[in-house]
Amino acid sequence: MARKPNYQFDRFERDRQKAAKKAERLAAKQARAAEKRGDTGEAPADDSPTTDDAVLPPDDTPPQ
Repeated sequence: MARKPNYQFDRFERDRQKAAKKAERLAAKQARAAEKRGDTGEAPADDSPTTDDAVLPPDDTPPQ
């Protein structure tokens, strides 16, 4: 006897596979773009702080 079709499950499976394929394509596209830019995805080599707190004076200085 043939199984009863489960259209909803089949649709979810197709959508899941489509989303996985799109994510894979996007990751590959981003990797190619990063390679083209020469971006390795690593942090900058210099040890300079990147936060806004680094440019503010210490709190214990008197106001001018």
